[in-house]
Amino acid sequence: MFFPNQEGAVAQLVFRFYQALMFLSCVSMVAAFLAVLLGVVAREVHWDVVGLDAYAGYAIACALFLALPATLRKGEHIRVTLLLDRLPAGVRGALEWACLGLGFAMALTLAWYATRLVWVSWITHDISPGADASPLWIPQLGMALGCLGFALSFAHALWLRWQGEHFIAVGAEAARTE
Repeated sequence: MFFPNQEGAVAQLVFRFYQALMFLSCVSMVAAFLAVLLGVVAREVHWDVVGLDAYAGYAIACALFLALPATLRKGEHIRVTLLLDRLPAGVRGALEWACLGLGFAMALTLAWYATRLVWVSWITHDISPGADASPLWIPQLGMALGCLGFALSFAHALWLRWQGEHFIAVGAEAARTE
């Protein structure tokens, strides 16, 4: 029993992990903003700051991947309920199981290859082809961490679904806008 219930100690630890990843995503967005702002200021005062565009891109990619688990939990990913709402309960349940299973398989595959990419970049000392020549494993680490969290969140969703509980929060506003 990996996730005993939503109030258990392990589940609370996992929820805190999702929150920590979302916090790091926010830090990444602020870093991207600061890199872009510094780039604008540097152009105005004729400074040459090497690699700012690359760093902004790395930060935005990290922000995107690190936010995946928490946004799945909050129900902020795109879900198509137009079809689901019109299906009988049994078919809808089976389709939701299939979607969660497929999502878990895809997220696990993505996490495997993202983690492998970090490892390969680390052992081969791969660097950015741009002028900054940054080690690529550093920005790839944020992507891999986010993908691992995403796979964990799908596993968590499947477990809670098995227990008859809901992982993905879908409120009236989310259902109305989908």
